[in-house]
Amino acid sequence: MVRGKTQMKRIENATSRQVTFSKRRNGLLKKAFELSVLCDAEVALIVFSTRGKLYEFSSSSMNRTIESYQKRAKNVGTSSKMVKDNMQPVKEDAFTLAKKIELLEVSKRKLLGDGLESCSIDDLQQLENQLERSLTRIRARKVYALALAFLLINHLSFHQKRKKNQLFREQIEKLKGEEKILMEENTKLREKCGMQPPDLSATKTPQILQDRQIIEVETELFIGPPDSRDARPAHKTIRAD
Repeated sequence: MVRGKTQMKRIENATSRQVTFSKRRNGLLKKAFELSVLCDAEVALIVFSTRGKLYEFSSSSMNRTIESYQKRAKNVGTSSKMVKDNMQPVKEDAFTLAKKIELLEVSKRKLLGDGLESCSIDDLQQLENQLERSLTRIRARKVYALALAFLLINHLSFHQKRKKNQLFREQIEKLKGEEKILMEENTKLREKCGMQPPDLSATKTPQILQDRQIIEVETELFIGPPDSRDARPAHKTIRAD
């Protein structure tokens, strides 16, 4: 037979209520005894029936347990009072901060142009002065930020140009090294083929060779009348070095 769930309400039938009280009381006393033995706990249990009859259980001494309870309760009450006393300044600080936050919110709305209906001429003048000071600081900060950005850009540009020049120098040195290697290989090939090595000075001074070229100048000397000019005499060629 399945037992139904017990409803947590007063049992109206006096006999059933007394039977339930006896069973639950004995079970409670048994559980208190088991708790004290199994867990080595100090347990004190006091139960009064509806007729005022006392039922109690104590693992040691009921009076001592009650005294310990009263002392602990007193200490807890004192601690609670101290906490309450300490909470009072905290509440006051919280109230003050809330007021400050509210004033700051009102000032912020006024700076944004809201809630100006209740402002007087002096209040509006103060707001205007405050906005002008803020605008001046903002502009100064903007100029500083732009100057800093300009310096940073110039610094980066300088380093980039320096890096490019360094790369160009490295490439030039590399090309010179390759040129030297090619000249050495060319010299070795000429030696193998029985050819004279190239005259490097000739490549460097082409103008000198041009100045040393032999120029032949033809001159003509004629003696006699103009009519007999057709009879060309033997001419002499002058070779100039």
